[in-house]
Amino acid sequence: MKTTRRQFMAGSAAATAGMVLAQGASAEETSNGNRPNIVLLFADDAGYGDLSCYGHPTIHTPKLDELASEGTRFTSFYVNPSCTPARAALLTGRHPVRPGGVAGVLGPGSTSGLPADEITIATALKGEGYRTKCVGKWHLGHAEEEFMPTSHGFDEYFGLLYSNDMIPPWVDTDEPLELYRDTEPIEHPVDQYTVTTRYTEEAVKFIHESADDSFFLYLPYTMPHLPLATAEQFEGQSRAGLYGDVIEALDWSAGEIMDALREAGVADNTLVIWLSDNGPWINMPDRMLQEGPDGLVNKPWHAGSPGPFREAKGTTYEGGVRVPTIVWWPDEVPSGRIIQEPANSMDLFTSILRACGADVPDDRPIDGNDLWPLLRGETEESPTQVHHYFNGGQLQAVRQGPWKLRLASGEPELFHLDRDYMERFNVAEDYPDRVEELRALMEEMAEETGASIP
Repeated sequence: MKTTRRQFMAGSAAATAGMVLAQGASAEETSNGNRPNIVLLFADDAGYGDLSCYGHPTIHTPKLDELASEGTRFTSFYVNPSCTPARAALLTGRHPVRPGGVAGVLGPGSTSGLPADEITIATALKGEGYRTKCVGKWHLGHAEEEFMPTSHGFDEYFGLLYSNDMIPPWVDTDEPLELYRDTEPIEHPVDQYTVTTRYTEEAVKFIHESADDSFFLYLPYTMPHLPLATAEQFEGQSRAGLYGDVIEALDWSAGEIMDALREAGVADNTLVIWLSDNGPWINMPDRMLQEGPDGLVNKPWHAGSPGPFREAKGTTYEGGVRVPTIVWWPDEVPSGRIIQEPANSMDLFTSILRACGADVPDDRPIDGNDLWPLLRGETEESPTQVHHYFNGGQLQAVRQGPWKLRLASGEPELFHLDRDYMERFNVAEDYPDRVEELRALMEEMAEETGASIP
């Protein structure tokens, strides 16, 4: 760890000084007049079709189903197709390919990370007096102190610094996978069977300790990323096998957190969001099909469901980037509503900050839009009318309204996602003008961000 605390604090002060309050929904405009608490639950590799409220026939998720019925769920919510960029986009509201972002997946030996001058949700909310904690998988850098969660606005951290498969035999590395508290490792090797339950215990404790304050809890789960593991109490409980057991453990975790919010008396003033970082790993490489330490075994069926969509994690087809997303906030978000309009994880950055009365940066491009008029039902139109699909440093596709142009497969692929959400019928030859319009949008964004186009 080379960055000193003094150097980091100077960088943070400079970043905070560059922010101004943007117009939009603020804490004073909520129905109860109080700043909301924020609970952001972020699954790892869960597919669009993995929850029963999103159509899974054998996985039972009653707690998340209840959250969806009492809140609002999206059917066209987008993320990046891989782990690290998905986290960077969520926390900063910016395309990770932009300067300062993290566009590639980091590994145990990575020397880069999210720079200290990037402004995260936690940075902004901490500046407003919020208590902040990250529990779970970080995956935004660890080689320097400036990359760690506690250098990005989080008062406390408990979790794994990168993916749980980044150990032999699945990854060739001498770096140990360790469980961290703040900036110090506390467990090696990691008991992966209990990470979900221990994350939940940490989250519940933080909620009770913070009940008298405004707080932000970010819980990026390790599961259901391979290798799958779950506590004994969940083993064999799902008809969908081990994968189902793991998802049902995440459902239990969401239920425990909701119970803690109610017990602490803060549920009605808490915005809860549940989503996944990308689609399921149904295209896992052969290296993963080896027996690992501590009885961990991966099988081809240890992966989730993209639902009705094409392909999976690591691709810019819909199955890789469209994820289940639930938003819950009593009296602010209508219950039982389904939003079919497109939105993305970067929109959560702007929307959360505005809900909390926090500053939205104006000294850098922010790609997230304010979703509150859409979420509150004041409009049926999403502010995100154009969505760009990045994969690493490439801009591979764009969506405008129902039309999607994808250039990653050689010949242009044009899909009408309202009529053909499975992306089976390429109609590029039938609509050449549409192809050129969308290509122009991609070229404009590529020039702005420095991305390449296939």
